[in-house]
Amino acid sequence: QVQLVESGGGLVQAGGSLRLSCAASGGTFSRYAMGWFRQAPGKEREFVATTTWNFGSTYSGDSVNGRFTISRDNAKNTVYLQMNSLKPEDSAVYYCAVGISGGRRAENYAFWGQGTQVTVSP
Repeated sequence: QVQLVESGGGLVQAGGSLRLSCAASGGTFSRYAMGWFRQAPGKEREFVATTTWNFGSTYSGDSVNGRFTISRDNAKNTVYLQMNSLKPEDSAVYYCAVGISGGRRAENYAFWGQGTQVTVSP
């Protein structure tokens, strides 16, 4: 049974940093894309970043480019999201996801974590 467990969320002031982790179990994910999405109250789920199995990375648009960095450790089946220069508008539940094709579309990911809350205060 595939399981994804996120950690590292919390409350931080604007301008601060957080590092999210997502540990996958129940399979071997070295050939899968691993990504991060987020969802704020009343908004649709938004793509944040993804990394392919061979460490190619794709980011969302200007909202996080240059501030967030995705990385992965295939030996640990873990994906990370380093978030710097956080803004109040980054506040959301952050979800990690695993899928074969990856990319920016949520439907490309078959497995999802339960989410971790990130709150950025002004």
